[in-house]
Amino acid sequence: MELLINGKKMELNCDTAFEVRDCIGKPQDIVILNGFQIEENCRLKENDSIAVIGKGRLPKREELESMMVARHTPRVHEQLKKGKVAIAGLGGLGSNIAVMLARIGVGQLLLVDFDVVEPSNLNRQNYYVSHLGMPKTEALKIQIAEINPFIKIDVRKKKVSEANVKEIFSGYDIVCEAFDKAEMKSMLVNTALAELKGIKIVSASGMAGYDSGNRIKTTRVMKNLYLCGDLENSAEVGRGLMAPRVQICAGHQANMILRLLLGIEEV
Repeated sequence: MELLINGKKMELNCDTAFEVRDCIGKPQDIVILNGFQIEENCRLKENDSIAVIGKGRLPKREELESMMVARHTPRVHEQLKKGKVAIAGLGGLGSNIAVMLARIGVGQLLLVDFDVVEPSNLNRQNYYVSHLGMPKTEALKIQIAEINPFIKIDVRKKKVSEANVKEIFSGYDIVCEAFDKAEMKSMLVNTALAELKGIKIVSASGMAGYDSGNRIKTTRVMKNLYLCGDLENSAEVGRGLMAPRVQICAGHQANMILRLLLGIEEV
């Protein structure tokens, strides 16, 4: 029977998933059959996809990719690893978005920020005490390498301005706007739409405080612009930025980027 095992086509004389596991791995290994982790043995069909995952070891590149694919929807990973996404701003939104995109296997990420990690960032941003004082670009690049060492990461430790938007973001499919200040958000969105032909932008507005997370949504504002958030709750005195709603909004942005990379443009 021909099967796809850890990303490679193989002919094995096995009728069940656990027979494959016992043939190439160990009894304690995890078995994922056609995207779903199984606890009980299953009979196999021609061209089934199986991943046998050993715990606590770094697999080879092609094996890691096949194991990630095993947990995704079939054929999604091939599209994602061709994707090129730029993230402008690596704070509460951008740092979490970058990690999500790394976990789903987006092939190339550009991390753009001029700041360093400060103690106040730890309440909602994807950094740790060990990162304090480091440039956010470098701290995040190190983390992503621990999650998926095989994707390409470019960094730009630079403040974005109207004059350098085209130079920084040219060549990317999607720009994820993740700035804190409204004027910076507006500048990036307007300049990118005007100067980068065909670029898609996923932006955010309104995720402060602790209102219901159900108020955060994704809206298609125009052809190439998507906006995530509740569009109301900006940070101000008495209403700070807190991890739950910030990360819900970051999840919306990351999910919209995923959909766009898969060619799904309607919300």
